[in-house]
Amino acid sequence: MTTDRPTEHVYKVEEIVGSSTTSIEDAITRALDRTAQTVRNLDWFEVREIRGTVDADAASKVGWFQVKLGIGFRVEDPS
Repeated sequence: MTTDRPTEHVYKVEEIVGSSTTSIEDAITRALDRTAQTVRNLDWFEVREIRGTVDADAASKVGWFQVKLGIGFRVEDPS
């Protein structure tokens, strides 16, 4: 008899970058939403880098927020 315990999962980790003109949280949400359209078994993410651009017309305003994420998804067991 085998038991499927969470500690026995195997994960693949990929990097993605989300961007938003609104906020860091929105950049993360956009990245995860888009990734979930083509990747199954998403389990977790970690923020690896945050950066942004400065608005060319107003040097004190953020143009874009960009967030680099490491995303982990479970590798499926062979059938």
